Amino acid sequence: MARILVIEDNAVNLALVDYLLHHAGHQVVSAATGEAGLALALADPPALVLCDLQLPGLDGYGVLAALRAAAITACVPVVALTAFSMSDDRERVRTAGFDGYLTKPIEPEGFIGQVAVFLQQAPRGH
Repeated sequence: MARILVIEDNAVNLALVDYLLHHAGHQVVSAATGEAGLALALADPPALVLCDLQLPGLDGYGVLAALRAAAITACVPVVALTAFSMSDDRERVRTAGFDGYLTKPIEPEGFIGQVAVFLQQAPRGH
């Protein structure tokens, strides 16, 4: 399947996402900080990045900006993972340039289907 980078500082959320993605056959790489996630993405670009918005240090918006600025990751789809679910939050995420938005808590029943849609946006060869 696909190599997916998950940047999430909450251990429970990360464990759930990791479990669901592995169960669906994906390779998961994870980081608990924006800086660590950015380093992983730049070293070996994933097919998709799932990124929490509220991270210690470099937040999700900073990660997105850095990924878009680097030629090697500019086209990798980046999806925001956040507990914020108001309509203005969604608009801020889209305006920032994220390819999508998944709210927490993650709903296991629909999560893999949502991820599959975002993977269709992934560049070929990842």
